[in-house]
Amino acid sequence: MAEREGLREMRWKLWMRAVRLYWYHALLLAFTFLVAVPIATHGDRPGLHNLLNFYFAAGPTRAISEAALLIYRPPLLDILPMYIIFLVLSPIALTLGKKIGWAPLLSAATCLWLLAQLGLRQSIYDVSHVLRLKIPLNEMGSFDLWGWQLCWILGLYCGVKWASGDLKVEEWARRVTIPAAILAVAFCGLRYATGYGLDMGRFAVLFDKWHLGPLRILNFACASALLIRFQDFVKPLAVRPLVMMGQASLQVFCVHLLFCFGGLTLLGNAAMLSGPKQAVLYVTAILAMLVTAKIFAKSAEKLEGKHEPVPAAVQSFEAMPRMAPTRLVEAPLTMSQESADPGTRVIKQ
Repeated sequence: MAEREGLREMRWKLWMRAVRLYWYHALLLAFTFLVAVPIATHGDRPGLHNLLNFYFAAGPTRAISEAALLIYRPPLLDILPMYIIFLVLSPIALTLGKKIGWAPLLSAATCLWLLAQLGLRQSIYDVSHVLRLKIPLNEMGSFDLWGWQLCWILGLYCGVKWASGDLKVEEWARRVTIPAAILAVAFCGLRYATGYGLDMGRFAVLFDKWHLGPLRILNFACASALLIRFQDFVKPLAVRPLVMMGQASLQVFCVHLLFCFGGLTLLGNAAMLSGPKQAVLYVTAILAMLVTAKIFAKSAEKLEGKHEPVPAAVQSFEAMPRMAPTRLVEAPLTMSQESADPGTRVIKQ
């Protein structure tokens, strides 16, 4: 986009995308404060009430104002704010990458990630008390932005390289196939072992989701390499309903969050939903997400049809054998510590 339309146009479109995301986040907040809060006040739904502890402790005025400023980020509603923040900063990162090169940016991102593993977020929070910030750290979102920014910078770097036809991911995937497969099987075994009571002890931090621990990054890289290496076998799984959900991922995500609130409401004081309630919730949620995807995917297709032709460099890159764009997905590694702090997460994601 920057090469075709200029840096100013790129910045404008990225910031407009951020505004659009903020609008969706505001709608989710409105639903939470206008619908979920009154239900939670009845006192017989502890799961939903715990999700909104800060709202009840601080009061509606402060909670709503700080949520609007992306300071208060309740559990389940802390993913879009992280996306918005990174999107707003993306034009700056892309401009710096173009002017000074990506090596300094990647080095700085790696250093920040290392500091995040050592407690950078907590240290900054402790210093922020000078500014009279009186919101608990766990109410400011579960995800550590200082750790996850590495994933964001790597994504921008790969996107720039892909657009210029200089991202040799298939060659990399072929070279690491065997070790990636071995590690992926080991990570998968660990994931299920923790579900049956395996205690990782002091090594659990290496798998940490919220700070993006090193072994989680390694797990992600292994899964990505295998998906790229065997993309010809994976492509047939891209059936139309899944493709539509990918095209309308933002709207589908928001609808899925509404059903998370619904599940907590149905749960009440019980430890688990009954079989029939689980089935009804599951089927209804899937149908609602498919309908949402069908509606918004058509809109996305119409907009794509109006876009200008893709640059020749990208066209030639896409024409390379087996170089179709590959979507990287997060590896299914979910360690037991993800639910260790009930104030941070009420349900596993």
